[in-house]
Amino acid sequence: MRHSDSNQLNFRFELARKLIHLFSVLIAIIYCSITKELALLLLVPLFAGFLLIDLLKNFIPPLFRWYHDTFEPMLREHEREKEPLQFNGATYIMFSAMLLVLVFPKIIAITCFSLVAVSDTLAALAGKKFGRHKIGEKSLEGSLAFLVSALLIIAIVPRLDLIAGIITALTATIVEALSLRINGFKVDDNLTIPLVSALVCYLYYILVLPPKLPLLETCP
Repeated sequence: MRHSDSNQLNFRFELARKLIHLFSVLIAIIYCSITKELALLLLVPLFAGFLLIDLLKNFIPPLFRWYHDTFEPMLREHEREKEPLQFNGATYIMFSAMLLVLVFPKIIAITCFSLVAVSDTLAALAGKKFGRHKIGEKSLEGSLAFLVSALLIIAIVPRLDLIAGIITALTATIVEALSLRINGFKVDDNLTIPLVSALVCYLYYILVLPPKLPLLETCP
């Protein structure tokens, strides 16, 4: 297979993976219309289900074969390894959604989950297709796609202070561009992007705009 054909095939697999990732933005959209309690009632079993599959596939050979035969082309290198603590992106995305709903005000949770669902998707596709200038493991083109889409999301989300939103978008862009490692273990950006940006946004409100915090608890 020619190199160009291989790159095109890899991009198609990345596109398929990221389109699935993009659909997770439905979690943020649905959360806007339901209570925190109902959201957790839905997210906790979903996360538990993905986690259980991730764990069991390493101990049940037929499940391992089915999982890899079905999803192999879309799996990251670390997701192909047969290790109990190697989880796929879906498990991390559900975990981050659950933590966002549990810990942060609704508007912050919706904003930051949208960033990982939409902006991270566009950054990955732009980096894969157009990335020429490397920033560590990522590309400048991918980071620019992330930042532009993040700012658009910030502009759309209701009740979010503009300055707080811009700081949140910039934080998420920086976190996406960097690869956080702890003792050699790479922390999945489906966790770091939403949780770090949500924490920064929340701290900004606590320190600068505490009277506006109650406005973040409900969607208009």
